[in-house]
Amino acid sequence: MAQPKYRTHVGMVDILPGEVEKWQTIERIIHEEAQKFNFEEIRTPILEQTELIARGIGQLTDIVSKEMFAFERGDDQYVLRPECTAPVVRAFVEHHLEQRGGTQNLYYIGPMFRAEKPQKGRQRQFHQFGAEILGSDDPIADVECMAFMMSVYERVGITNTSLKINSVGDPESRDAYKKALADYFTPHKNELSQVSQNRLEKNPLRILDSKEEEDQTLVAEAPVIGDFLNKESADHYRKVKQYLDELGLAYDEDPHLVRGLDYYTRTAFELVSPDLGAQDALAGGGRYDLLVEEVGGQPTPAVGFAAGIERLILACDELGIKLSKPKSVDLYIVTIGDKARSWALQQLPIFRQEGFSATMDYAGRSIKSQMKDADRENARYTIIVGENELNEGTFTFRDMEASEETQLPVEEILDRLEKKLDPQE
Repeated sequence: MAQPKYRTHVGMVDILPGEVEKWQTIERIIHEEAQKFNFEEIRTPILEQTELIARGIGQLTDIVSKEMFAFERGDDQYVLRPECTAPVVRAFVEHHLEQRGGTQNLYYIGPMFRAEKPQKGRQRQFHQFGAEILGSDDPIADVECMAFMMSVYERVGITNTSLKINSVGDPESRDAYKKALADYFTPHKNELSQVSQNRLEKNPLRILDSKEEEDQTLVAEAPVIGDFLNKESADHYRKVKQYLDELGLAYDEDPHLVRGLDYYTRTAFELVSPDLGAQDALAGGGRYDLLVEEVGGQPTPAVGFAAGIERLILACDELGIKLSKPKSVDLYIVTIGDKARSWALQQLPIFRQEGFSATMDYAGRSIKSQMKDADRENARYTIIVGENELNEGTFTFRDMEASEETQLPVEEILDRLEKKLDPQE
Protein backbone atom coordinates (compact mmCIF):
# COMPACT_ATOMS: atom_id res chain seq x y z
CA MET A 1 0.00 0.00 0.00
CA ALA A 2 1.41 3.39 -1.04
CA GLN A 3 2.28 5.82 1.72
CA PRO A 4 -0.01 8.89 1.85
CA LYS A 5 1.45 12.09 0.45
CA TYR A 6 -0.11 14.27 3.15
CA ARG A 7 -0.72 13.65 6.83
CA THR A 8 -2.28 15.55 9.69
CA HIS A 9 0.01 17.74 11.79
CA VAL A 10 1.50 16.27 14.95
CA GLY A 11 -1.06 16.41 17.73
CA MET A 12 -4.01 16.89 15.38
CA VAL A 13 -6.20 13.95 14.45
CA ASP A 14 -9.05 13.15 12.09
CA ILE A 15 -12.30 12.05 13.70
CA LEU A 16 -13.53 9.34 11.35
CA PRO A 17 -16.90 7.66 10.75
CA GLY A 18 -17.44 5.09 13.49
CA GLU A 19 -15.81 7.47 15.98
CA VAL A 20 -17.64 10.69 15.17
CA GLU A 21 -20.91 9.14 16.36
CA LYS A 22 -19.49 9.18 19.91
CA TRP A 23 -18.88 12.90 19.59
CA GLN A 24 -22.40 13.47 18.30
CA THR A 25 -23.85 11.63 21.30
CA ILE A 26 -21.82 13.69 23.76
CA GLU A 27 -22.66 16.96 22.01
CA ARG A 28 -26.36 16.06 22.05
CA ILE A 29 -26.19 15.35 25.80
CA ILE A 30 -24.39 18.65 26.45
CA HIS A 31 -27.03 20.59 24.50
CA GLU A 32 -29.87 18.82 26.30
CA GLU A 33 -28.40 19.33 29.77
CA ALA A 34 -27.62 22.97 29.00
CA GLN A 35 -31.24 23.54 28.07
CA LYS A 36 -32.37 22.02 31.37
CA PHE A 37 -30.12 24.43 33.27
CA ASN A 38 -31.21 27.41 31.13
CA PHE A 39 -27.81 28.00 29.50
CA GLU A 40 -27.58 29.55 26.03
CA GLU A 41 -24.94 28.48 23.50
CA ILE A 42 -22.29 30.94 22.36
CA ARG A 43 -19.83 30.38 19.49
CA THR A 44 -16.65 32.45 19.25
CA PRO A 45 -13.95 32.47 16.52
CA ILE A 46 -10.96 30.17 16.95
CA LEU A 47 -8.70 33.18 16.25
CA GLU A 48 -8.35 35.81 18.96
CA GLN A 49 -6.00 38.71 19.58
CA THR A 50 -2.83 37.58 21.30
CA GLU A 51 -3.11 40.35 23.90
CA LEU A 52 -6.60 39.18 24.93
CA ILE A 53 -5.36 35.67 25.71
CA ALA A 54 -2.20 36.92 27.43
CA ARG A 55 -4.16 39.35 29.61
CA GLY A 56 -7.01 36.96 30.25
CA ILE A 57 -4.99 33.86 31.12
CA GLY A 58 -1.95 35.55 32.66
CA GLN A 59 1.51 36.25 31.31
CA LEU A 60 3.16 33.83 33.74
CA THR A 61 1.21 30.72 32.82
CA ASP A 62 2.74 27.92 30.77
CA ILE A 63 -0.02 28.39 28.18
CA VAL A 64 1.06 31.95 27.38
CA SER A 65 4.80 31.44 27.80
CA LYS A 66 5.25 28.32 25.65
CA GLU A 67 2.05 26.65 24.50
CA MET A 68 0.29 29.14 22.21
CA PHE A 69 0.00 28.92 18.44
CA ALA A 70 0.66 32.61 17.75
CA PHE A 71 1.37 34.39 14.47
CA GLU A 72 1.27 37.81 12.83
CA ARG A 73 -0.40 39.25 9.75
CA GLY A 74 0.66 42.83 9.09
CA ASP A 75 0.44 44.70 12.37
CA ASP A 76 -2.07 42.27 13.85
CA GLN A 77 -1.08 39.50 16.24
CA TYR A 78 -3.30 36.44 16.49
CA VAL A 79 -3.46 33.27 18.50
CA LEU A 80 -5.42 30.07 18.04
CA ARG A 81 -7.51 30.09 21.19
CA PRO A 82 -6.00 27.83 23.89
CA GLU A 83 -9.17 28.05 26.02
CA CYS A 84 -12.59 29.67 25.70
CA THR A 85 -13.28 31.64 28.87
CA ALA A 86 -11.36 34.74 27.77
CA PRO A 87 -13.04 34.71 24.31
CA VAL A 88 -16.49 34.38 25.91
CA VAL A 89 -15.71 37.29 28.22
CA ARG A 90 -14.45 39.30 25.23
CA ALA A 91 -17.76 38.62 23.44
CA PHE A 92 -19.68 39.59 26.61
CA VAL A 93 -17.88 42.94 26.75
CA GLU A 94 -17.82 43.64 23.01
CA HIS A 95 -21.52 43.02 22.47
CA HIS A 96 -22.71 44.51 25.81
CA LEU A 97 -24.48 41.29 26.77
CA GLU A 98 -25.08 42.66 30.26
CA GLN A 99 -27.72 44.92 28.68
CA ARG A 100 -29.88 41.86 28.04
CA GLY A 101 -30.63 41.90 31.76
CA GLY A 102 -30.07 39.33 34.48
CA THR A 103 -27.15 36.94 34.51
CA GLN A 104 -25.73 35.65 31.24
CA ASN A 105 -25.68 31.86 31.39
CA LEU A 106 -23.56 30.78 28.43
CA TYR A 107 -22.08 27.49 27.27
CA TYR A 108 -19.81 26.46 24.40
CA ILE A 109 -18.46 23.44 22.55
CA GLY A 110 -15.46 23.68 20.25
CA PRO A 111 -11.79 23.15 19.35
CA MET A 112 -8.89 24.68 21.32
CA PHE A 113 -5.17 24.68 20.49
CA ARG A 114 -2.04 24.31 22.59
CA ALA A 115 1.47 23.66 21.32
CA GLU A 116 2.35 21.09 23.96
CA LYS A 117 3.74 17.59 23.63
CA PRO A 118 0.89 15.29 22.51
CA GLN A 119 -0.03 12.47 24.86
CA LYS A 120 -2.92 10.11 25.48
CA GLY A 121 -6.13 12.12 25.74
CA ARG A 122 -4.33 15.41 25.06
CA GLN A 123 -3.70 16.67 21.54
CA ARG A 124 -2.51 20.00 20.16
CA GLN A 125 -5.96 20.51 18.73
CA PHE A 126 -8.40 19.37 21.38
CA HIS A 127 -12.03 20.03 22.14
CA GLN A 128 -13.73 21.42 25.20
CA PHE A 129 -17.20 22.12 26.43
CA GLY A 130 -17.81 24.55 29.23
CA ALA A 131 -20.13 27.08 30.79
CA GLU A 132 -19.92 30.59 32.20
CA ILE A 133 -22.33 32.52 34.44
CA LEU A 134 -21.57 36.23 34.18
CA GLY A 135 -23.16 38.82 36.45
CA SER A 136 -23.58 37.02 39.79
CA ASP A 137 -21.32 36.83 42.83
CA ASP A 138 -23.79 34.58 44.66
CA PRO A 139 -22.43 31.16 45.73
CA ILE A 140 -25.56 29.66 44.13
CA ALA A 141 -24.03 30.45 40.73
CA ASP A 142 -20.90 28.49 41.70
CA VAL A 143 -23.00 25.49 42.70
CA GLU A 144 -25.17 25.65 39.57
CA CYS A 145 -22.03 25.51 37.43
CA MET A 146 -20.83 22.44 39.32
CA ALA A 147 -24.25 20.80 39.05
CA PHE A 148 -24.43 21.41 35.28
CA MET A 149 -20.92 20.00 34.84
CA MET A 150 -21.71 16.88 36.88
CA SER A 151 -25.05 16.33 35.11
CA VAL A 152 -23.28 15.80 31.78
CA TYR A 153 -21.03 13.08 33.19
CA GLU A 154 -23.94 11.41 34.95
CA ARG A 155 -25.95 11.37 31.70
CA VAL A 156 -23.00 9.84 29.86
CA GLY A 157 -22.71 7.15 32.55
CA ILE A 158 -19.58 8.21 34.43
CA THR A 159 -20.98 8.10 37.95
CA ASN A 160 -17.96 7.11 40.04
CA THR A 161 -16.64 10.64 40.38
CA SER A 162 -15.38 12.91 43.12
CA LEU A 163 -15.91 16.66 43.27
CA LYS A 164 -12.93 18.47 44.79
CA ILE A 165 -13.40 22.03 46.01
CA ASN A 166 -11.32 24.78 47.56
CA SER A 167 -11.23 28.55 47.84
CA VAL A 168 -8.33 30.51 46.42
CA GLY A 169 -9.61 33.68 48.07
CA ASP A 170 -9.84 37.23 46.81
CA PRO A 171 -6.74 39.29 45.89
CA GLU A 172 -6.17 40.33 49.51
CA SER A 173 -6.30 36.74 50.75
CA ARG A 174 -4.18 35.45 47.87
CA ASP A 175 -1.46 38.05 48.38
CA ALA A 176 -1.13 37.05 52.03
CA TYR A 177 -1.11 33.37 51.07
CA LYS A 178 1.49 33.84 48.31
CA LYS A 179 3.80 35.53 50.80
CA ALA A 180 3.36 32.64 53.23
CA LEU A 181 4.12 30.13 50.47
CA ALA A 182 7.21 32.06 49.37
CA ASP A 183 8.44 32.15 52.97
CA TYR A 184 7.80 28.40 53.29
CA PHE A 185 9.32 27.21 49.99
CA THR A 186 12.31 29.57 49.73
CA PRO A 187 14.50 27.76 52.33
CA HIS A 188 13.81 24.52 50.40
CA LYS A 189 14.34 25.98 46.92
CA ASN A 190 17.09 23.54 45.96
CA GLU A 191 14.85 20.60 46.87
CA LEU A 192 12.16 21.69 44.40
CA SER A 193 11.93 20.64 40.76
CA GLN A 194 13.24 23.10 38.20
CA VAL A 195 9.66 23.89 37.17
CA SER A 196 8.70 24.76 40.74
CA GLN A 197 11.88 26.78 41.27
CA ASN A 198 10.81 28.97 38.35
CA ARG A 199 7.29 29.24 39.77
CA LEU A 200 8.66 30.24 43.17
CA GLU A 201 10.08 33.40 41.62
CA LYS A 202 6.94 34.22 39.61
CA ASN A 203 3.87 32.71 41.31
CA PRO A 204 4.46 30.36 44.27
CA LEU A 205 0.75 29.50 44.32
CA ARG A 206 1.27 27.37 41.22
CA ILE A 207 3.79 25.12 42.99
CA LEU A 208 0.76 23.52 44.64
CA ASP A 209 -0.32 22.36 41.17
CA SER A 210 2.99 20.58 40.52
CA LYS A 211 2.92 16.98 39.33
CA GLU A 212 6.70 16.56 39.82
CA GLU A 213 7.52 13.77 42.27
CA GLU A 214 10.26 15.68 44.09
CA ASP A 215 7.80 18.44 45.00
CA GLN A 216 5.12 16.31 46.62
CA THR A 217 6.52 16.04 50.16
CA LEU A 218 7.02 19.79 50.45
CA VAL A 219 3.62 20.53 48.92
CA ALA A 220 1.92 18.19 51.39
CA GLU A 221 3.31 20.19 54.32
CA ALA A 222 2.77 23.63 52.79
CA PRO A 223 0.50 26.22 54.43
CA VAL A 224 -3.15 26.02 53.36
CA ILE A 225 -5.07 29.00 52.03
CA GLY A 226 -7.97 28.40 54.40
CA ASP A 227 -5.85 29.96 57.13
CA PHE A 228 -5.49 33.17 55.08
CA LEU A 229 -9.02 33.79 53.83
CA ASN A 230 -10.58 37.06 54.88
CA LYS A 231 -14.13 37.09 56.22
CA GLU A 232 -15.84 37.69 52.85
CA SER A 233 -13.98 34.86 51.12
CA ALA A 234 -14.51 32.51 54.05
CA ASP A 235 -18.25 33.28 54.12
CA HIS A 236 -18.54 32.69 50.37
CA TYR A 237 -16.80 29.33 50.66
CA ARG A 238 -18.97 28.33 53.62
CA LYS A 239 -22.12 29.05 51.61
CA VAL A 240 -20.86 27.07 48.62
CA LYS A 241 -20.45 24.03 50.87
CA GLN A 242 -23.86 24.67 52.45
CA TYR A 243 -25.61 24.72 49.06
CA LEU A 244 -23.76 21.60 47.89
CA ASP A 245 -24.93 19.84 51.05
CA GLU A 246 -28.50 20.98 50.48
CA LEU A 247 -28.41 19.60 46.92
CA GLY A 248 -26.95 16.32 48.12
CA LEU A 249 -23.83 16.79 45.96
CA ALA A 250 -20.92 15.08 47.70
CA TYR A 251 -17.56 16.85 47.68
CA ASP A 252 -14.05 16.56 49.06
CA GLU A 253 -12.20 19.63 50.31
CA ASP A 254 -8.71 19.84 48.82
CA PRO A 255 -6.77 22.65 50.51
CA HIS A 256 -4.07 22.53 47.82
CA LEU A 257 -6.40 22.68 44.82
CA VAL A 258 -5.51 25.71 42.71
CA ARG A 259 -6.36 26.71 39.17
CA GLY A 260 -3.50 27.23 36.74
CA LEU A 261 -4.95 30.44 35.30
CA ASP A 262 -4.46 33.79 36.98
CA TYR A 263 -8.00 35.12 36.73
CA TYR A 264 -9.53 32.73 39.29
CA THR A 265 -10.80 34.03 42.64
CA ARG A 266 -12.56 32.33 45.55
CA THR A 267 -14.13 29.03 44.49
CA ALA A 268 -12.02 26.44 42.64
CA PHE A 269 -13.32 22.99 41.79
CA GLU A 270 -12.36 19.88 39.89
CA LEU A 271 -14.17 16.68 38.92
CA VAL A 272 -12.07 13.50 39.04
CA SER A 273 -12.70 9.80 38.64
CA PRO A 274 -10.76 7.16 40.63
CA ASP A 275 -11.41 4.70 37.79
CA LEU A 276 -8.98 6.56 35.50
CA GLY A 277 -5.68 6.08 37.34
CA ALA A 278 -3.11 8.86 37.71
CA GLN A 279 -4.65 11.06 35.00
CA ASP A 280 -7.96 11.25 36.84
CA ALA A 281 -9.11 14.82 36.09
CA LEU A 282 -12.25 15.16 33.98
CA ALA A 283 -13.20 18.82 34.32
CA GLY A 284 -12.47 21.89 36.38
CA GLY A 285 -13.29 25.51 36.91
CA GLY A 286 -13.99 28.21 39.42
CA ARG A 287 -14.85 31.85 40.02
CA TYR A 288 -13.08 34.63 38.10
CA ASP A 289 -14.47 37.92 39.35
CA LEU A 290 -11.53 39.97 37.98
CA LEU A 291 -11.45 38.86 34.34
CA VAL A 292 -14.21 41.00 32.80
CA GLU A 293 -12.58 44.18 34.08
CA GLU A 294 -9.15 42.89 33.03
CA VAL A 295 -10.24 42.66 29.39
CA GLY A 296 -11.88 46.08 29.35
CA GLY A 297 -15.38 45.63 30.76
CA GLN A 298 -17.07 46.91 33.86
CA PRO A 299 -16.37 44.94 37.07
CA THR A 300 -18.52 41.82 36.69
CA PRO A 301 -18.45 38.70 38.87
CA ALA A 302 -18.37 35.40 36.99
CA VAL A 303 -17.91 31.67 37.44
CA GLY A 304 -17.46 28.80 35.00
CA PHE A 305 -15.89 25.46 34.11
CA ALA A 306 -14.25 23.71 31.16
CA ALA A 307 -14.02 20.01 30.31
CA GLY A 308 -12.12 18.07 27.67
CA ILE A 309 -14.19 16.01 25.25
CA GLU A 310 -11.27 13.76 24.24
CA ARG A 311 -10.72 13.02 27.92
CA LEU A 312 -14.42 12.24 28.35
CA ILE A 313 -14.42 9.83 25.39
CA LEU A 314 -11.24 8.17 26.66
CA ALA A 315 -12.87 7.70 30.05
CA CYS A 316 -15.92 6.11 28.43
CA ASP A 317 -13.70 3.74 26.43
CA GLU A 318 -11.77 2.73 29.54
CA LEU A 319 -14.99 2.17 31.50
CA GLY A 320 -16.72 0.26 28.70
CA ILE A 321 -19.47 2.88 28.26
CA LYS A 322 -21.07 2.66 24.81
CA LEU A 323 -21.75 6.13 23.47
CA SER A 324 -23.40 5.25 20.17
CA LYS A 325 -25.32 2.52 18.41
CA PRO A 326 -23.87 0.76 15.34
CA LYS A 327 -24.47 2.66 12.13
CA SER A 328 -27.71 1.62 10.44
CA VAL A 329 -30.16 2.64 7.74
CA ASP A 330 -33.92 2.02 7.75
CA LEU A 331 -34.26 1.11 4.09
CA TYR A 332 -31.92 0.02 1.30
CA ILE A 333 -33.37 -0.17 -2.24
CA VAL A 334 -31.74 -2.96 -4.25
CA THR A 335 -32.10 -2.33 -8.00
CA ILE A 336 -31.81 -4.42 -11.16
CA GLY A 337 -31.43 -2.38 -14.34
CA ASP A 338 -31.49 1.30 -15.26
CA LYS A 339 -35.26 1.72 -15.00
CA ALA A 340 -35.19 0.34 -11.45
CA ARG A 341 -32.34 2.71 -10.55
CA SER A 342 -34.33 5.70 -11.85
CA TRP A 343 -37.40 4.55 -9.90
CA ALA A 344 -35.35 4.13 -6.71
CA LEU A 345 -33.80 7.60 -7.09
CA GLN A 346 -37.30 9.10 -7.30
CA GLN A 347 -38.60 7.10 -4.33
CA LEU A 348 -35.79 7.94 -1.92
CA PRO A 349 -37.03 11.51 -1.23
CA ILE A 350 -40.51 10.15 -0.44
CA PHE A 351 -39.19 7.82 2.27
CA ARG A 352 -36.87 10.51 3.63
CA GLN A 353 -39.64 13.09 3.80
CA GLU A 354 -41.54 10.65 6.02
CA GLY A 355 -38.58 10.63 8.39
CA PHE A 356 -36.88 7.34 7.41
CA SER A 357 -33.24 6.97 6.46
CA ALA A 358 -33.00 5.46 2.98
CA THR A 359 -30.26 4.75 0.46
CA MET A 360 -29.46 2.75 -2.67
CA ASP A 361 -26.48 1.45 -4.61
CA TYR A 362 -24.48 4.21 -6.31
CA ALA A 363 -22.08 1.99 -8.25
CA GLY A 364 -24.28 -0.23 -10.48
CA ARG A 365 -23.24 -3.43 -8.74
CA SER A 366 -24.81 -6.90 -8.97
CA ILE A 367 -27.80 -7.82 -6.81
CA LYS A 368 -25.51 -10.05 -4.71
CA SER A 369 -23.10 -7.19 -4.09
CA GLN A 370 -25.97 -4.85 -3.25
CA MET A 371 -27.34 -7.27 -0.66
CA LYS A 372 -23.88 -7.51 0.89
CA ASP A 373 -23.73 -3.72 0.97
CA ALA A 374 -27.16 -3.60 2.65
CA ASP A 375 -25.81 -5.95 5.34
CA ARG A 376 -22.71 -3.78 5.74
CA GLU A 377 -24.91 -0.71 6.13
CA ASN A 378 -26.93 -2.63 8.76
CA ALA A 379 -30.13 -1.99 6.79
CA ARG A 380 -33.30 -2.89 8.69
CA TYR A 381 -35.30 -3.47 5.50
CA THR A 382 -34.63 -3.78 1.77
CA ILE A 383 -36.80 -3.33 -1.31
CA ILE A 384 -35.77 -5.36 -4.34
CA VAL A 385 -36.77 -3.70 -7.61
CA GLY A 386 -36.45 -5.02 -11.16
CA GLU A 387 -38.33 -4.67 -14.45
CA ASN A 388 -40.97 -7.27 -13.46
CA GLU A 389 -41.65 -5.49 -10.15
CA LEU A 390 -42.03 -2.17 -11.95
CA ASN A 391 -44.47 -3.67 -14.47
CA GLU A 392 -46.56 -5.36 -11.76
CA GLY A 393 -46.39 -2.50 -9.23
CA THR A 394 -45.42 -4.79 -6.35
CA PHE A 395 -41.95 -5.12 -4.85
CA THR A 396 -40.05 -7.57 -2.67
CA PHE A 397 -40.01 -6.07 0.84
CA ARG A 398 -37.48 -7.91 3.00
CA ASP A 399 -37.11 -7.78 6.78
CA MET A 400 -33.34 -8.25 7.09
CA GLU A 401 -33.44 -9.03 10.81
CA ALA A 402 -36.16 -11.69 10.59
CA SER A 403 -35.07 -12.94 7.12
CA GLU A 404 -38.69 -12.66 5.95
CA GLU A 405 -40.01 -11.13 2.75
CA THR A 406 -43.32 -10.36 1.08
CA GLN A 407 -44.63 -8.76 -2.12
CA LEU A 408 -46.17 -5.32 -1.57
CA PRO A 409 -47.00 -2.12 -3.47
CA VAL A 410 -44.93 0.87 -2.43
CA GLU A 411 -47.84 2.49 -0.51
CA GLU A 412 -48.14 -0.58 1.75
CA ILE A 413 -44.37 -0.67 2.20
CA LEU A 414 -44.55 2.85 3.57
CA ASP A 415 -47.38 1.81 5.91
CA ARG A 416 -45.32 -1.14 7.14
CA LEU A 417 -42.35 1.11 7.86
CA GLU A 418 -44.52 3.54 9.80
CA LYS A 419 -45.85 0.71 11.96
CA LYS A 420 -42.51 -1.01 12.52
CA LEU A 421 -40.15 1.96 12.83
CA ASP A 422 -40.19 5.20 14.78
CA PRO A 423 -39.13 7.83 12.20
CA GLN A 424 -35.90 9.60 13.17
CA GLU A 425 -35.62 7.52 16.35
